[in-house]
Amino acid sequence: MSSEGAGKTVCVTGGSGYIASWLVKLLLQRGYTVKASVRDPNDPKKTEHLLRLPGAHERLQLFKANLMDEGCFDSIIVGCEGVFHTASPCYMDAADPQAELIEPAVKGTLNVLSSCAKTGSVKRVVVTSSMASVLYNGKPRSPDVTVDETWFSDQEFCKESKFWYMLSKTLAEESAWKFAKERGIDMVTIHPSVVIGPLLQPTLNESTSMVLNLIIGTETYPNLSFGWVDVRDVVNAHILAFEVPSAHGRYCVVDRVAHFSKIVKILRELYPHIQLPEKCADDKPFAPTFIVSKEKTKSLGIVFTPLEVSLKDTVTSLKEKKFISF
Repeated sequence: MSSEGAGKTVCVTGGSGYIASWLVKLLLQRGYTVKASVRDPNDPKKTEHLLRLPGAHERLQLFKANLMDEGCFDSIIVGCEGVFHTASPCYMDAADPQAELIEPAVKGTLNVLSSCAKTGSVKRVVVTSSMASVLYNGKPRSPDVTVDETWFSDQEFCKESKFWYMLSKTLAEESAWKFAKERGIDMVTIHPSVVIGPLLQPTLNESTSMVLNLIIGTETYPNLSFGWVDVRDVVNAHILAFEVPSAHGRYCVVDRVAHFSKIVKILRELYPHIQLPEKCADDKPFAPTFIVSKEKTKSLGIVFTPLEVSLKDTVTSLKEKKFISF
């Protein structure tokens, strides 16, 4: 155990999620006392993997909280120096985007921030945003385009394209910055792309299921290019964004942008014996890749895990958790 967090208490919202579980693990490792909120503390699927973490017995407290219950974070955040707000719904096919995605993302973020504003103990808030609030603005992308922290997704573009998840993250980020500035909250936002790597939680999450879907016998891969990043690097970025005094503003956290054909190619090299999709889902030209600047994130001290390592660790973890067997 390192001692950066000794004597310090921090809060993690949505503590049972993919990124949040790793965040709790690494914060405990660094000596922090962690107060984590979960929607249902009586659901072992949400809590057991957290309670088993080294240091949890001494320094982890779980609290029941729902993003939409105004003021429910007040008592949890009291006495915390740092707040990591990771809780936000993440799925792509919402039947009612307003109720399922947009309201929980926006109202939940403001709910947490207003609790932070009420207590004098909070020194910095780190909000888990997404490349979803950076990339979707209709600007052309190609291998010679570099995306950085000055890019913002455009609400109208997201609405016209029916990109509801992207819209939810964009609106949540915009309202968070406005609130933080008005109330003088020191806030940093972290913007990961598709997050992969080992799972701590027993349930499947949206991003690792993208890798699982390629392995469980689908015939084609999507004609999409995404940024990819390791969950451990994303969590490291969150912790350094809290610990490094000069950290400020937004951080794009992306190891590299790769088309799904490249992901299949890497998996084929790692696992020549498994059946992987041979062809793309359509005949159109491949969705272009582009570059995401690492300059600002590297200034925090992040060293990125190679995509090949992250993919291998994802598959190993999916096997251990019995989502696949080969």
